Amino acid sequence: MSAAELTISYPAGLEEAVHTTPEEVGHQIRLMAALKMFELGKLSSGKAAELAGLSRVEFLSTCARYKVSVFNYPSDEVEAEIREDLQAAQRLAAQ
Repeated sequence: MSAAELTISYPAGLEEAVHTTPEEVGHQIRLMAALKMFELGKLSSGKAAELAGLSRVEFLSTCARYKVSVFNYPSDEVEAEIREDLQAAQRLAAQ
């Protein structure tokens, strides 16, 4: 896997403010970026896991911990799918 690098500035003392090390701040920033981009539908779970430095299973487990839904469906699509499923179930029940 090839990787690009990004350097960001952050306020001095951030490590102390969040009670962690500089390395952990970097990891947390990558994790939070991965979670948010996944939540917004910008990244697949696989790419988000890669960004976070986790396996896909670990990333999906982390989503649960941070209350990020692993289902990235707009509510109108979910509603339409449920309606279609109900209609299909009704057709099957009528047979």
